Amino acid sequence: MDLVKKAKGTYHFLLAYIGAVIYRHPSRELFVIGVTGTKGKSTVLEILAAGLEAAGNKVALSSSVRTKIGAYSKINQSGNTMPGRFFLQDLMRRAVKADCQFALIEVTSEGVRQHRDRFIDFDVAAFTNLHPEHIESHGSFEKYREAKLDFFRNVDKFSKKHPKWFFVNGENENSKFFAEVADNQAITSFKKDVEGYELSPALIGDFNRENVAIAEAILKTVGVTELVRRRTFKTFPGVPGRVEFVKQEPFAVVVDYAHTPESLRTIYGTLKKELKPHNLICVLGSAGGGRDKWKRPEFGKIASEYCSRIILTNEDPFDEDPMEIINEIEQGISPAKKDKSLKILDRREAIRTAIAGAKKGDVVIMTGKGSETYIRVAKGKRVPWSDRKVSEEVLAEMKKNNES
Repeated sequence: MDLVKKAKGTYHFLLAYIGAVIYRHPSRELFVIGVTGTKGKSTVLEILAAGLEAAGNKVALSSSVRTKIGAYSKINQSGNTMPGRFFLQDLMRRAVKADCQFALIEVTSEGVRQHRDRFIDFDVAAFTNLHPEHIESHGSFEKYREAKLDFFRNVDKFSKKHPKWFFVNGENENSKFFAEVADNQAITSFKKDVEGYELSPALIGDFNRENVAIAEAILKTVGVTELVRRRTFKTFPGVPGRVEFVKQEPFAVVVDYAHTPESLRTIYGTLKKELKPHNLICVLGSAGGGRDKWKRPEFGKIASEYCSRIILTNEDPFDEDPMEIINEIEQGISPAKKDKSLKILDRREAIRTAIAGAKKGDVVIMTGKGSETYIRVAKGKRVPWSDRKVSEEVLAEMKKNNES
């Protein structure tokens, strides 16, 4: 088993090296910013892109949400937050040809484990936060953390850029490990760093203030003026599928990517604190059949704590029985909330039921899919999907029926 693992590691390392050679090390001609962590990576990158462009720069970006080179933008439909197979090297070479000055890259633990960060000369490595995720894949939370730390180690040891900067979110208890890797020279950011800044409605919640604080520190370091930074944070339009409001009145409909216990607790808590809804109506499943099964009853437990009504539905079952996944989530729901929960396998019907039951002052929140454009089912098949689009269709149907 160890030999197989080593062989796979060598294979991915060689791919990374060959890609850099074929595309002539494009990262050396760009200012490259890599952001890692469990949550917030895409949001930080999008804030950075907005700030850098507002300052007159051309930017390339690769995240779970989209690929971008200057004005060109395409939704990420690869299923990989950090694509391999020469993708990043090709992206950066095209960015150079398009006269981009910056490349922004979302860095994942799996990507680092497969050496996708290697032979990219990063100028900046940033850490957002760390919570239990991909435990079954990595073997333990500590191993998951080590994979993230390896990104910082690789930048420190192998990037040919000088100087190099490291940024950590000081609000997260794991920041100390990342600061140590950076010889305690990392620039540490805190929510209080952006007190006094007017933030866009798309940046509600303490977790987004942490994201803004990291972006603020990086933008300041690369020379973006305070005036531009303030304007960027005030007008930021948000990220698709990240606290995305489909509707706000008379009740709110929100789409969010939360797919870990910590992120689910955070988005529920934020909506209750910021919007103070009469009822929080929650539509959820479990992302990724065949992995991280430990999360399922935790999701049920968290939903019990925050949600007035719970609707369990299909998400990304892969080759698992989706109803069995739903049943495992249900095991965590408290007896007191069992009579306020439903199991509706059809996700469209689940969303329709949630929205139809909403009244003035309520909030309907759908989690797990975010901006993803398909549901992954058995035998590698993908079913086209959009939580936002389906919500809009349901709302349009309801409006039409009310008018007729």
